[in-house]
Amino acid sequence: MKKATAEQNRQIVITEFDLERLQRLIEEMEEFPARDNRYLDELSEELLRAEVVAPEEIPPQVITMNSRVRLQDLDSKAELEYTLVFPPEANLDQGKISVLAPVGMAMIGYRVGDTISWKVPAGLKRLKVKKILYQPEAAGDFNV
Repeated sequence: MKKATAEQNRQIVITEFDLERLQRLIEEMEEFPARDNRYLDELSEELLRAEVVAPEEIPPQVITMNSRVRLQDLDSKAELEYTLVFPPEANLDQGKISVLAPVGMAMIGYRVGDTISWKVPAGLKRLKVKKILYQPEAAGDFNV
């Protein structure tokens, strides 16, 4: 899921609460070999570079865990809605994408107006963050 070169040095913003839960997820996943484990190192790297803030201080335009967002595919112009969730809640039919999926990992910490890019077998996939429809922290849900 390597992000596009222009975005590799971009610093994401993440809440302390999400950081703790994601670090715990990484530790748990490393104990049990699975297909998602290949992304754990990349997620760990993202978390090391992240700006960490208290949940009350996260800007409302930042994608956090359990945020529901509208994205636009910059190639097809199609609009997509996803909720960024932990692996047990993932359900593509309901638009719930795992943080361990390439697009989910690419979404965390990005803001409205940002372009999320990652490599796929056919080349480069690019999605623009159009709108955050729900962000737990902005709604006052600091423990979701």
